[in-house]
Amino acid sequence: MGPKKKSDARGGVPKPGTKQAKAAAEKASETAKKAPPAEEQKKPTVKQVIGGASWTGKLPVNLMSEHCQKQKWERPEYTMDKIPDGFIASVILRRTDPKTREITTLPPMKFPSAHKKLAAQSTALEARHFAATYTLFRVCNKTNMHMMLPPTYKKLWKEDFEKIKAEDIKRGDTWMYEADPFLAKKEREIAAAELDKKQREREAAKAKTADNGVNLSLGPSGKNKGNNIWSHAPKVDLGARFAILESERKAISEEFTKLGFRRSHVEEASTACKDREEVLEWLLIYVPEDDLPPWCLPERYSAGVTLATDDLAREAKIKRLASVGYPADLCARTLDSNHGDEFAAAAFLQSTLVHGSSSNDTLFLDAEDSWAEEQETLEAIFGERYSSKSSKVCEIISESVDIADSLCFRFQRPSGHYPSSVPVISIQAKGIPAYIRLSAIRQAVQYAEGNFLGEPMVYNLIDWFETHLPEIIENPGRLRDIASIAAPHSPAEPTSELPVRQRVKKTKEVAWTPDSPQSISIKEAWEKKQSTKAQQGMLQQRESLPAWNTQDAIIRAVNAHQVTIISGETGSGKSTQSVQFLLDDMIKRGLGGAANIVCTQPRRISALGLADRVSDERCSSVGDEVGYIIRGESKVKSGTTRITFVTTGVLLRRIQSGSGSGNIASSLADVTHVVVDEVHERSLDTDFLLALLRDILRTRKDLKVILMSATLDADIFTKYFGGPQSVGLVNIPGRTFPVDDYYLDDVIRETGFSPELAERGYEDDAAPSFAAEESLGKVLRTMGMGINYELIAATVRYIDARLQDQPGGILIFLPGTLEIERCLAAVRKIPNAHPLPLHASLLPAEQRRVFLSPPKGKRKVIAATNVAETSITIEDVVAVIDTGRVKETSYDPKDNMVRLQEVWASQAACKQRRGRAGRVRAGVCYKLYTRKAESSMPQRPDPEIRRVPLEQLCLSVRAMQGINDVAMFLANTITPPESIAVEGALNFLHRVGALDHDRLTALGRYLSMIPADLRCAKLMVYGSIFGCIDACITIAAILTVKSPFVSPRDKRDEANAARASFSKGDGDLLTDFAAYQQWSDRVKAQGYWSTQSWCTTNFLSHQTLRDISSNRAQFLTSLKDAAILPVTYSDSNPSSNDSRWNQNAGNRSLLRALVAGAFQPQIARIAFPDKKFASSVTGTVEVDPDARTIKYFNQENGRVFIHPSSLLFSAQSYPGAAAYLSYFTKMETSKVF
Repeated sequence: MGPKKKSDARGGVPKPGTKQAKAAAEKASETAKKAPPAEEQKKPTVKQVIGGASWTGKLPVNLMSEHCQKQKWERPEYTMDKIPDGFIASVILRRTDPKTREITTLPPMKFPSAHKKLAAQSTALEARHFAATYTLFRVCNKTNMHMMLPPTYKKLWKEDFEKIKAEDIKRGDTWMYEADPFLAKKEREIAAAELDKKQREREAAKAKTADNGVNLSLGPSGKNKGNNIWSHAPKVDLGARFAILESERKAISEEFTKLGFRRSHVEEASTACKDREEVLEWLLIYVPEDDLPPWCLPERYSAGVTLATDDLAREAKIKRLASVGYPADLCARTLDSNHGDEFAAAAFLQSTLVHGSSSNDTLFLDAEDSWAEEQETLEAIFGERYSSKSSKVCEIISESVDIADSLCFRFQRPSGHYPSSVPVISIQAKGIPAYIRLSAIRQAVQYAEGNFLGEPMVYNLIDWFETHLPEIIENPGRLRDIASIAAPHSPAEPTSELPVRQRVKKTKEVAWTPDSPQSISIKEAWEKKQSTKAQQGMLQQRESLPAWNTQDAIIRAVNAHQVTIISGETGSGKSTQSVQFLLDDMIKRGLGGAANIVCTQPRRISALGLADRVSDERCSSVGDEVGYIIRGESKVKSGTTRITFVTTGVLLRRIQSGSGSGNIASSLADVTHVVVDEVHERSLDTDFLLALLRDILRTRKDLKVILMSATLDADIFTKYFGGPQSVGLVNIPGRTFPVDDYYLDDVIRETGFSPELAERGYEDDAAPSFAAEESLGKVLRTMGMGINYELIAATVRYIDARLQDQPGGILIFLPGTLEIERCLAAVRKIPNAHPLPLHASLLPAEQRRVFLSPPKGKRKVIAATNVAETSITIEDVVAVIDTGRVKETSYDPKDNMVRLQEVWASQAACKQRRGRAGRVRAGVCYKLYTRKAESSMPQRPDPEIRRVPLEQLCLSVRAMQGINDVAMFLANTITPPESIAVEGALNFLHRVGALDHDRLTALGRYLSMIPADLRCAKLMVYGSIFGCIDACITIAAILTVKSPFVSPRDKRDEANAARASFSKGDGDLLTDFAAYQQWSDRVKAQGYWSTQSWCTTNFLSHQTLRDISSNRAQFLTSLKDAAILPVTYSDSNPSSNDSRWNQNAGNRSLLRALVAGAFQPQIARIAFPDKKFASSVTGTVEVDPDARTIKYFNQENGRVFIHPSSLLFSAQSYPGAAAYLSYFTKMETSKVF
């Protein structure tokens, strides 16, 4: 008997039609709507995709990260390549040295290309985990790490990876599977250096005992004999593309062909050179010795090399390899790298000749039958002309006497399967130069690979040689195609484009299609982040800035115009907010994936500070969504970074480097917005950038350019970019408090100042009333036009009395450091004043004192140069005293003179100074000049392009592809420079060798690629040529930064004595260089902080020395990028470098000569007075002249003077009886120094 069915609502199913039934139906319907589809519920996780449905352990990527963390390596980086078969990833490992903080980066651990199909994965996710597994195998193959992997990857580890490892070890690549790949890399570099060192020692020994049959020497020493005479000389590529007229080229070809040169060589030389003399030099340098006309060589000279070693077997192998035509030193190195295996070395040389690298042929195993069978056939065909030298080698003598005497072909069985691989070939013949034989071999191998593979080919090769060899001898092809393998030196390509290792990648164009998968993902992440507590807090701070209220206006203006000008006072938030408004707008419109905003800053510190601030406001890390690029340092992530702050020079270099295609717009193809900040400063780089951007905008209609200025003077920029119809304009109101102005007459009335009473030293409270003493006009006439420091002191007293107990600092603007010292001397007489200096020459610690609160009962009084106008903000300043003066450099192109003059500041600068008083509350500005003087001040300072020499700018413009007329380009800048200044700059570039007939020379291109002053760049190029590169880089870094010595006013004599202790009488630069070297040695031995006391004792700035060290590192990187230095050159490990780079580092005479050569034409003649003699016990002796009687003259100015701060100011004699003096800077103040 079953249980009774319940009909109430609490029990079973409700009756149909009842309220309970309807409610249950509605609830079931809602539940069904909310429930996700079955497919979504079953979507597999990453762990299930990679490890399988039942896998619960860790995944390869996680294990890789954990291993790097345990080893104290950097986080692994994954690269991804898309191929037809899917995705292939690789891992890049990095390690930071805990002591030096130097980062070592290993090459990507790529899977062997022969097994590419195994590495190809269907998705990028699987490719990352495959790459992580392979990298783990590389570094953990001796552990049981595979036990922690998912089944699929465990199988790969135990089977496929082990097989690949066995192949690599068999090939001699055991180092690939070391547990510490960084140590393995270092050991390989040391081993390579040792091998190279031993090789040089052997070659030096050979040279000393060489046979008299070789009678060719480099220089008077007679060392480095034989045809590797140039193998250890630095390659100096100073050619450029200069077209010789066709008629002249034919005449040169006929003339030199009659002299015995091959016509093909003469024609090749004429394409690489610009005149007859260069063609002859090219032929004598690059045509191999065995192909030169007899008159080019000494009598009884025999080309070739005589080896002298104790290892006769090795010597015989090298001779046989070299007889093919390869250089003997290359044969020796190849033989050693192949462990003495002559057959393997021969195969390697041929593969390098044909393909530029060794072949990947697998070792032969069961190919005996094919080779042996063909040998029998060849013997039957050629009879006595055939001879078998071994089971691997045969020789066949040719019957073609028309080609050469005793022509013999030698064939060696290949290391790969035959006939699937071409045999190793050599040609023995008298009268055929080595490079022609190599050219024939290369062409034959290339033809055989395309036509003979898969069938016995020796007979066909001999037939090919006898048919084509006469034609090859007649026209062997270009020397440069063979020279890289056939000779220790190779001819330069006839092009002004020099080898640069780091080329700018071809950038993808902006994809303006909205709502791409990447853009949708970015938008979802952005929307999610807006609701976080941290982001809400940052938004509240941003909303308090004046710029926030102009957000919509900025977005509308930018979207409607190609060019937009945003002006706003300092502190309005324009620099931090505008770029974020643009990015957020693109994200909202579904274009976040395309966004790439580049914002330029005139100073490195600004780029770094803004990147930090904006990334904080967006609650992200620097280098993710927001990054920066400055010279020598960058933090960006490709595909992730949307806002990049860069220095103006970095963006200019990007445009210059990317102009190789002839279209400068291609360098910014992936950029959506270019924001140029601080355009009101009108720096040289900014004006240059604006000129380039205007040209780029003509072809990039989708590119947006935003100019940001601290002053509302947009008219000049509006006109430059096409007028009000083409340019948007947004003004952001400032956030400053009102500031009252007092002019000179007001100040005198308020303070009751009188010059005569000030000289008698009256007290303020005892000063008589102004009206009773004298008229205002008389006081103004008495004061004159100079700066009155007693008036400044009286004004400080007056301000302090008005403020009483209220806090607040006083900021005084003065033109220079001397004026600051005199001002502070007057202010120190005020009891409760806390005087502080502020200028660029102060140490950072001294500069930071102005931001600190003054002692209790004291008032902070800061005397500053114009560095306090815009660069920094002192929050507690409530009063400003403005002298209205500034020291400004000007350039006179007529006499090539830079002058430092004290002039009236501009009205725009005075406005900036005034604004400093209203940052925290209502302030007062005391202007120590009249209203009339203010009205006569210039509106704004002259642009820098009109105030400085233009050599560097002209070189940068000329280096741009597609710009041939420098003067025309500069005439189209926003404020064109004077034509005489441009002409002078171009003339200077011709004098230093950067231009030749208005064309860029190779030296000029090198100089344009090195981000340094022209003279510094030239010095570094010279250092690489003459074997003192480290010294020249250090000197260039010192010139770029400043002298590391400091000279406090109260200890000037002690500072001068300390500096003199480093001097050897050869000038300021080498003295500073000696100080840096001693500091560097101490740092390496003791560490940075232990050298601080030594720096203090010797009056050296520790920070400046570190800045010099930083600039050295940047210059080293630039020299490597320009292919001047090898990428393996190490500054931190000099012992690993080739000794030739610094073999003359201790030769101070050479250093002086290189400095003079780099500075030329900045040379002054030393004019000594008539000699004087004094009697002594041993007779009369010459007396050194008094320093004041020695005169100096240069070409432009006549007599010039040495500045008192120079060590040579009191010099009475010069080392090496020097008659000339080189100088880096010339400036006119009271004299021409």
